[in-house]
Amino acid sequence: MTRTGIAANMIAAAVLLSAATSGDIRAQGATGATSSSTSSKSVPTTFISLVEFAKAKRAGGRVSLQPLTIPSLSSAGESQVTADEAVLSSGNTLPLWSFNVRAARDGHHHRGVMVGTNPFTSPGTSKIPTQIVPLVLHLHSVAVSFDPNTGIITTTPGEVTVDPTDADNSCMSAPNNVPATVLSESPLFNPASFTFGSTNLGTTQYVDAFQRANFYRVLGADIANYHVLLDPVNTLRGVEINVPAAEGIAITDPGFLSPAPFGLPPFCAPLGLIDFAWLDFYLNDRVLPDLAEQGVNATTLPIFMLYSTWETEPVNQIFSCCIGGYHSFGGFPGQAQTYSVANFDSTGVFGPSATDTAIVSHEVGEWVNDPFGNNLVPPWGGTGQVPGCQANLEVGDPLTRINIPPVTMNNGFTYGLQELAFFSWFFGGKSIGVNGWYSNNGTFTTDAGAPCTYQ
Repeated sequence: MTRTGIAANMIAAAVLLSAATSGDIRAQGATGATSSSTSSKSVPTTFISLVEFAKAKRAGGRVSLQPLTIPSLSSAGESQVTADEAVLSSGNTLPLWSFNVRAARDGHHHRGVMVGTNPFTSPGTSKIPTQIVPLVLHLHSVAVSFDPNTGIITTTPGEVTVDPTDADNSCMSAPNNVPATVLSESPLFNPASFTFGSTNLGTTQYVDAFQRANFYRVLGADIANYHVLLDPVNTLRGVEINVPAAEGIAITDPGFLSPAPFGLPPFCAPLGLIDFAWLDFYLNDRVLPDLAEQGVNATTLPIFMLYSTWETEPVNQIFSCCIGGYHSFGGFPGQAQTYSVANFDSTGVFGPSATDTAIVSHEVGEWVNDPFGNNLVPPWGGTGQVPGCQANLEVGDPLTRINIPPVTMNNGFTYGLQELAFFSWFFGGKSIGVNGWYSNNGTFTTDAGAPCTYQ
């Protein structure tokens, strides 16, 4: 299924919530173009069926994925990584390094770029200025009911504002009840102590600890000097978006998903829904250009924060919910501006593995490892949010809804952070990651195995 209206140069990696088995996941594609170009790109968009999620819960099945063991066909081999000439950073781009891998999984060469310095040849410290951009959504449609056969939502006019910068005394508890503040105080942007297995990766930000673990064997004694840090981090003033009634819906009834075919327990309302394509076009067309005066440019990472709001496609179809986030790039025809959109959820609709910073950690980890969404790898699948075949280096997708042990920060809030897959899992052979693992909490103990085949 395709739809127009998404920015032409967008390559999204959607964060989705996986249900109990890979059979619970559905996928759709989307294609679009901007008004300034007639070119377009296919944008893979993956989502779960709430019906299948509910079935898994009613059957007593786990809705978080089990560790997946795939026999390695090349455990004795090594993926050979050579350094291309460094991607030049002229001060007008992100700090980037390039790689050229002969993958043990398929024997072919694969090239790509990552954020930071090259851990193989010139490990050092990179600091990427980062902006948290809270999106204040003014919604004008309220869900009344849905058709259990078609999934179409019936709405009535109503006014609901979802504001990450305002205290939420219903779904959060004081003093940690201002979502944007809680996000800014998270281990994504502040140092915490990270130990993966028995190996201490230091006191640092989560994704920095992941990158150090990702290339642990390569870095060796240089690990103390290797960092990919989001610094400085600034929370900008909230961006007010008056969402057209046809593009956004507020669900204010906590029991909205309790009737058949869902039968889910009450969640903490309100829960927002917004059209995926409409929002992305609006951010590229209106918001990103206006943020330039606040320091957002091609050298920085703006993270657009949704609060308890899920993207759908289309917005009035409950069976197409829910997209939690993605990372992409815009700025056409000028400098490529990377950015991310991610939901900080407090409704609890999909359980604790998808609340607070779980989705943001997925997206930031993917942005560092695949900033433009086009680092191609041997095809893999059958895990996380990918039931079929996928061929890019999206470190969050294979482990969607599997978190590392929670981390409690000095503010007293306990954060959820998603486990992420290592470089070696995608390319194969003996792991260059920490503990010989293929993911940072040890869920993957072998590489992704034989390349899958697209059907």
